[in-house]
Amino acid sequence: MGPGPANADPRILAAQSLPLLGHMHPPFLKIMDEVQQGLRYLFQTDSKYTLCASGTGHAGMEMAIANLLEPGETIVVGNNGIWGTRVCDMAGRFGAKVVNLQTEAGKSFSLAELTAAVEQHKPAVLFLCQGESSTGVHQSLAGVGEMCRKNGTLLLVDTVCSLGGVPMYADAWGVDAIYSGSQKCLSAPPGGAPLMLNDRALQKVQNRKTKVRSYYLDLHLVGDYWGWYGSRSYHHTGMVSMWYALREALAIVAEEGLDAMWARHEAVHKQMWDGLRSMGLEPFVEDPNDRLVTVNTIKARAGCYGAGRCVPAGVDWAALCKNAMDKYNVEIAGGLGPTAGKIWRVGLMGYNAKPANVELVLAAFRDGLQQQNYLKA
Repeated sequence: MGPGPANADPRILAAQSLPLLGHMHPPFLKIMDEVQQGLRYLFQTDSKYTLCASGTGHAGMEMAIANLLEPGETIVVGNNGIWGTRVCDMAGRFGAKVVNLQTEAGKSFSLAELTAAVEQHKPAVLFLCQGESSTGVHQSLAGVGEMCRKNGTLLLVDTVCSLGGVPMYADAWGVDAIYSGSQKCLSAPPGGAPLMLNDRALQKVQNRKTKVRSYYLDLHLVGDYWGWYGSRSYHHTGMVSMWYALREALAIVAEEGLDAMWARHEAVHKQMWDGLRSMGLEPFVEDPNDRLVTVNTIKARAGCYGAGRCVPAGVDWAALCKNAMDKYNVEIAGGLGPTAGKIWRVGLMGYNAKPANVELVLAAFRDGLQQQNYLKA
């Protein structure tokens, strides 16, 4: 029940045990086609240009940065946690001019802030993280795509811990490029990075003046393997068992339906906070509109203590996590990046987003806090 990987659905694990097919074998190419179709539903897009990068969410991040930016171009990075920091680092490695638009942990960016930055810097790309798992912030995308189009900027969005758990309407919201991960709300093992480009983003890739600096992640080549350009040619050995898993994960999403899936994640989020508040714990993210339902960040009701301390005074956050694992066999995580040592993080994602799992997490918190005399037994 940490921020990922989440537990995998048994159906998905079973799919990975199927016999291997050749990575250029026609039945396997058909499976890749079905993965793309499932991704179009998941992203809510009609774009032909979907695929799964062979690698974790970082591979999706690097694929997007490497293909959408050329040396010397500007990217504005909405940085309110560890993933914005990593995009800054990654974009710099590819020779981009990085504008680090930073806000404090636990806050999102307003449309006005983003508009001002884009109008000032006229970037090729604006990066936003829809679900910042290090802080538990849900970034609104309302109006951002339209603003980017007016300024000739591509909108790139990280959805690694949010896709499938919260609404995403790629076409309706004008999102040009998205990447995600297989191991969060999709309930598959780590190793696949769903990715989507729309026509605007693909045109940028095709009109590059310089070669993509990564051969392995070059969408001229990887896109051809996935049939983007009307034919297929060998690029690398496709992750056969991983694509079996992704196809099954996307089938499960389609069976439940996105509206029902989003509602389920919202319901267990509410259930968990009803229980945590009864123990004197509160969300780290103060604005309810900014709270991510898939990765929940937790502090004490009285607020922060001392030098940025947010867990209750006198409570050892790591000891509570250890007790949860040792006694309840449940993972509760601490902070990451700007929240390290300050908060707890609980993931409610995919197969794990069930009422019974929430009750287990609440029992582990209650017991851990009682052991440290924060709650009376």
